[in-house]
Amino acid sequence: MPVETKDNRPPDGFKPLFNGRDLRDWKGLFKAPYDNPFKRASLSPDQLAQEQKKADDRMREHWKTENGEIVFDGSGDSLCTKKDYANFELLVDWKIPPRGDSGIYLRGSPQVQIWEPKSPGQFNPPDGSGGLYNNKKAPRHPLKNTDHPVGEWNQFRILMAGDKVHVFLNGELVVRDTTLENYWDYDKPIFPAGDIQLQNHGGPLWFKNIYIREIPSPPAAK
Repeated sequence: MPVETKDNRPPDGFKPLFNGRDLRDWKGLFKAPYDNPFKRASLSPDQLAQEQKKADDRMREHWKTENGEIVFDGSGDSLCTKKDYANFELLVDWKIPPRGDSGIYLRGSPQVQIWEPKSPGQFNPPDGSGGLYNNKKAPRHPLKNTDHPVGEWNQFRILMAGDKVHVFLNGELVVRDTTLENYWDYDKPIFPAGDIQLQNHGGPLWFKNIYIREIPSPPAAK
């Protein structure tokens, strides 16, 4: 018989990125073109502060917490961790509506894909969720479709070390040891560190049970 666990209680070795009550560990995403980390790096400290205030104000209009969940209303921009992360193991539960389209940015870059597979009409992705869909050279498709039906909760377990990513969806391996390419400049490697983002494509979303375990980088060779 499965053991029931309470929401938003991190497993041993993990820290919560969401406490179930508020968004204190999160911030808003800058408007384009400064959603691009390369362009954002050109801003002065004063400009960064001004743009972050605008982004946080927009974030509070569209993201909220409700019944132990992070809820997005379908408008506005992505939700970003305040802290940057390098190597880590990430757990996150997510839920989408019909034709939902979302993703998890790693180190500020897209993305571990979330969407409804094989939905009818014009919106018709060929895969289930979990693939690194913005890759151009490295594999972008998941190994299998393990999504739960739309409206039910799904869980990602994402491991990132160096430029490689493993993704488990609902306990099944869907991405194995695959390079995450730098969407912002494909000629450059992925950033050594960056924020984690809950991305949106214009529809409601729900997230909970978001935990992270940072993985220490190996010591540099002398």
